[in-house]
Amino acid sequence: MAPLPSEPGESLNPAVGIQRQPHPRQHQHRPGSVAAFRWSVILNSGLSGLQLVIGMAFGSLALIGDAVHNIGDVAGLLFGWGAERLSSRPATPRFTYGFGRSTQLASLVNAVLILMAAAVVIVEGLQRLLHPVPVVSTPVAWAAAAGIVVNLLSARLFGDDHSHDLNRRAAVVHLLTDAAVSAAVLISAVLVGITGWSWLDPITAIGVGLVVARSGWELLREALVVALDAVPSGINLNEVDGALRSLPAVEEVHHLHVWAMSTSQNALTAHLIRQPGSGNDLDLLHEAKRRLARIGIAHSTLQLEPPAAASPSSGAPEPE
Repeated sequence: MAPLPSEPGESLNPAVGIQRQPHPRQHQHRPGSVAAFRWSVILNSGLSGLQLVIGMAFGSLALIGDAVHNIGDVAGLLFGWGAERLSSRPATPRFTYGFGRSTQLASLVNAVLILMAAAVVIVEGLQRLLHPVPVVSTPVAWAAAAGIVVNLLSARLFGDDHSHDLNRRAAVVHLLTDAAVSAAVLISAVLVGITGWSWLDPITAIGVGLVVARSGWELLREALVVALDAVPSGINLNEVDGALRSLPAVEEVHHLHVWAMSTSQNALTAHLIRQPGSGNDLDLLHEAKRRLARIGIAHSTLQLEPPAAASPSSGAPEPE
């Protein structure tokens, strides 16, 4: 039996299965990704400095809180940028899966930074309520408006498909949250200017902190799920199981595991119980790979076994 052509980096062996090995093409990143991180860091660094100076000079805790959160964003963007570059490095004899998980770690760090920034803003807001400080609204409003523009522009640099990569989505969540924070600070500054009610500023700061904390908690929860090798978001285990069971002459699927190798790369291992002599094993493995790729799993290792290999206790938990 002549072997079928295989893709670069892919090994075919009916006894062992079909296994996709790491190779550069599997870790390509969009050309604009590095530029998006770089310009977002530059723009937000300048914005943070401007907001800190104006917030301290004119007494706006809400604007200072926005600046603190922006500084956290800069740190988070730097982590994300570094992880993006690290994840593109090829695998090594020691790190055989490559460095894709660095993007997962960056997402986890980003979530912690968001929660820490939110806590600082909330605590300072409560203290400011007890000790009110006059606020000069006009420069604060202009600085907040600049924050809206810079953060929306930075988020737009990441494009429209960031939802498929947790690391990039963490960066965009940072930026869009900051845009909303700046909008709240702008509204607060305008109202303080009209009414003279300085207590609106710390109230806004507390509200901003709570919103930021919620976004950070959602990101932290998802990052922890990914770090614990849960089935990736967007992958339906029942669909994966059904796609493999419907392959020609496949009687059973066990030891089925699906996990994320990075924030944008999913992997699978499974054992397929198949009647011997029921067809071309390599054709079956190629068809399985095609089906899994359509579902969103590009890295798959499948092992073919005869019916005698099946055991009630040998498989992974059945999909719910």
